[in-house]
Amino acid sequence: MSAEQVSLEALRHLFTARNVALVGASDRSTWSAMIVRRFADFGHQGQLYAVNRDGKQAHGLPGYRSCCEIPTPPDLVIIVVPAHSVASALEDAADAGVTSAVVLSSGFAEAGAEGERLQAGLVATARRRGVTFFGPNSMGFANIAGGAVATAIGTRLPVLHGGIGIVSQSGAVSNEISKFAHQQGMGLSFLCATGNEAMVTPADVIDYLVDDPATRVITAYIEAASSTDRLAAAARRALAAKKPIIVLKVGTSAMSAEVAKAHTGAMVGDDRVFDAACEQLGIIRVRSIEEMMVTAALIEAVGPLERPGIALASVSGGGCGMFADLGEQHGVPTPQFAPETRAKLAEILPSYASTLNPLDMTGAVLQDTSLWTRALPVLLDDPGIGLVVTLMAMPGSEAEMATCRVHWPVIAKAYRDAGKRPMLIGQVIQPMGPEALAVAEESGLRDIVFGMDFGTRALGHLARWSRRVALGADVLAAPAALAEPPDLSGERATLDFLASQGVPVVAGTVARSAEEAQATAAALGGAVAMKIASPDIAHKTEVGGVRLGITSKDVGRVHDEIRAAVASALPDARIDGVIVSPMRTGGLELFVGVTRDADWGLAIAVGLGGVWIEILQDSAVRLLPINKGQAREMLISLRAAKLLKGYRGTAPVDLDRLAEVIVAIGNAALALGPKLAALEINPLWVSGGEIEALDALAEWRD
Repeated sequence: MSAEQVSLEALRHLFTARNVALVGASDRSTWSAMIVRRFADFGHQGQLYAVNRDGKQAHGLPGYRSCCEIPTPPDLVIIVVPAHSVASALEDAADAGVTSAVVLSSGFAEAGAEGERLQAGLVATARRRGVTFFGPNSMGFANIAGGAVATAIGTRLPVLHGGIGIVSQSGAVSNEISKFAHQQGMGLSFLCATGNEAMVTPADVIDYLVDDPATRVITAYIEAASSTDRLAAAARRALAAKKPIIVLKVGTSAMSAEVAKAHTGAMVGDDRVFDAACEQLGIIRVRSIEEMMVTAALIEAVGPLERPGIALASVSGGGCGMFADLGEQHGVPTPQFAPETRAKLAEILPSYASTLNPLDMTGAVLQDTSLWTRALPVLLDDPGIGLVVTLMAMPGSEAEMATCRVHWPVIAKAYRDAGKRPMLIGQVIQPMGPEALAVAEESGLRDIVFGMDFGTRALGHLARWSRRVALGADVLAAPAALAEPPDLSGERATLDFLASQGVPVVAGTVARSAEEAQATAAALGGAVAMKIASPDIAHKTEVGGVRLGITSKDVGRVHDEIRAAVASALPDARIDGVIVSPMRTGGLELFVGVTRDADWGLAIAVGLGGVWIEILQDSAVRLLPINKGQAREMLISLRAAKLLKGYRGTAPVDLDRLAEVIVAIGNAALALGPKLAALEINPLWVSGGEIEALDALAEWRD
């Protein structure tokens, strides 16, 4: 999390600056030359000045030795001097009354310990002088809709204006994103590369773009989650505003995590926790630039669906089959049409056409374009369908362009006459050439999502995001932390604390002798479980500290055997005694664990218990706090959910009661306060409606 949040007012001033001084500009500098070209390419609206040691003109801009010499004080400075000179350049700008800056210079935190020291000093200088700066090691920003530019990011001409904002930690990646967007005819409102984000983080920019009227969709490439409190708040505001946030985050593998660390000087948090954060905050997470931008273009075009279903109309039966398979894989809801819809389609289409969803209109439509104008309105009027997508091959030759010239205007008119925005999808992803773009614009058909794979991924994201918009943001109050957390140095103490917080736990007594163990077992009746009680031993089985299913007559002997085995394995461990508990058999063993993520705080995981949590890698994760509904969703999402519902004669688990227990465990962890590192219940025994925590462990931060 950033040490100090940048205000929205400061960000507005930064991103709308008009008069700009380029500090370090010279005719010999390729960087300053590149930036000056971007002013022209993006259409910057304001005065530009060059500042250098000699006060010379650069790139046709009037030159000055200091920002203080400029007649009209700049709103912003772009700094491209060597790293060791950046702080003095910032001081000079502040002396001239400048409060916003972009630092493109590298050699800071990404360069090692000395660079980190320089960066910390730069931040201290900026805060002391009241300057908000973007970077360092940044490629800057282009507020395309607002006509304010301070960037070296590459351009493709003509610049296409639209409603997609791009936030990237990497300058090179921002360049690739904007290149792909231009190839596909996607217009942008905002583009930036935050670099080292010493003051302004991607979360800050996302929060700013939530309020930007020109930006209808926010996309972000990030390598490490920072300022998570602000990102969460921005995501909730975006959800309320029906403005999607689409994130491509690296760090899903150990190798990519190390690369990102070297590149940004920041640690990458646990990927499962980031997934959980996206799920709860309504953030759309994608895995590639193509998926991100196709999803952005789709949602910019249609917004949230008012009705959940999606239909496809196609001239290709093969395309229908491909769409059906990929749609199921990517979560596209394709309900069958209502009976009245199917009856109307049967009257319109040839007898050999089906009336299923996806809809194969057959090649007859290529001979009779009126089929589009008669069939599409019927699909658009279906009570379960919120979006109709038309599949057509995209042009790859002049002959195919001729087909587009005939069919695209007819398709577009059919949508418009029904009061809907037209939407086309192709089978493969390919550039939107100038001729095709011209025909699309003439037809009023600009919303083309190229590629079946990325198209169905985008449609799945649209459907899930639309449901999330309808539900609204989850804002849950966390329970207050205890003023004095109890001493949970042993298993029994941890279980007793959980019991005080409403978690059902197994009964148990710490026996300090074989005689006490024998008496406890006799009072319990039946077989017992016996475990060493020690604040120094987390994994009891590995040292011979656990024995299960012990009958009453053997309890005394087993007590002595456990003590002897542990003493042999760990002679210096503190021993409180041996816990004697009733033996639980049958049912299921679950794992419920809470851990503290460096970025997001406490997160809870649920899965099968025992060794299965490691073998199957089947768990669900959410950020705390959670409610009963979220806990139930976690359970249902498990691959092992069939076992919970009853399998081959076993009793189904009371999911509502189990969800309540999981919520209670999460709340207990929150009550333990900021020093808790982890809380683990393994196993949580479940048999029908009976639920008990059989073992628990708490770990603390230094």
